[in-house]
Amino acid sequence: MAQNNSSFSVKLYIYDLSRGMARQLSPVMLGRQLDGIWHTGVVVHGKEFFFGAVGINCCSPSGTMLGDPDSVVDLGSTEVNEDLFMEYLASLAESTYSVDKYNMFEHNCNTFSNDVAQFLTGRKIPSYITDLPSEILSTPFGQALRPLLESMAVNPGGNNIPGQR
Repeated sequence: MAQNNSSFSVKLYIYDLSRGMARQLSPVMLGRQLDGIWHTGVVVHGKEFFFGAVGINCCSPSGTMLGDPDSVVDLGSTEVNEDLFMEYLASLAESTYSVDKYNMFEHNCNTFSNDVAQFLTGRKIPSYITDLPSEILSTPFGQALRPLLESMAVNPGGNNIPGQR
């Protein structure tokens, strides 16, 4: 149990789902350079929290099938204790981030990480991550692939947060 006056570190784990392929292929396929296809998770209270096609999940830091993150951003600290944070996540799991709300382009792991980061620290995650879907969809190739990509739900593995279906 956390004490009321405690401060907890908050980190953003960033993974490139393409494993470097976006950097190599995006100029040819999209006509612009992308450095990666980003998946993010927020690490706080000793766990990594993320959102995917099966809802809100958690695991040990770097415990997803994606392995170690490509980079880590220190988002600062929070005074939100673990119990309050878990209540917040359970509320999100029943509303804003329920399983049926996942959308690869508009409501995904990165929108979740951004909302959680703001709740915990008042800070947003880097815009190069949150702007990526619109950047891809603004290309002819992105528009042509949208139906296929939306049918491919991404879930890197973990344990669902209590209160989810």
